[in-house]
Amino acid sequence: MAQPWATIESERLEQLNLQIEQLTQNNSEWTEKVELLKTMPGIGQVITTSLVSDLPELGQLNAKKISRLVGVAPLNYDSGKHQGKRRIPGGRAAVRAVLYMGAVVAMRHNRENISFLRTSRREREVQKASSHRVRKI
Repeated sequence: MAQPWATIESERLEQLNLQIEQLTQNNSEWTEKVELLKTMPGIGQVITTSLVSDLPELGQLNAKKISRLVGVAPLNYDSGKHQGKRRIPGGRAAVRAVLYMGAVVAMRHNRENISFLRTSRREREVQKASSHRVRKI
């Protein structure tokens, strides 16, 4: 009898994760960055590998430039006396998606964030908190 589809997929996923980790460990530049990133709460192997591979500028640019490059920095749209809304335009979508997933995990496991999420009834506050957490990461 053939193996169920889910079992085959989970075995393949394990193999791929093992290969990715081996490739990461073989690259000396990546190893230091990966170990540093793993010290943050909510950041695991998948997120660190994604960040290091998709964002080679890590460690070369400051936090503001990296957050702008990823697309999580709020930029103002002002002109003369007109004061526009702050927006988060462009950036690298794949990196941003991975960072948001890490921010969600970090927010759920951090006691301060848990109490904030329980008391916050407005969805906009939660969105701002998650955007702020992504910039901190």
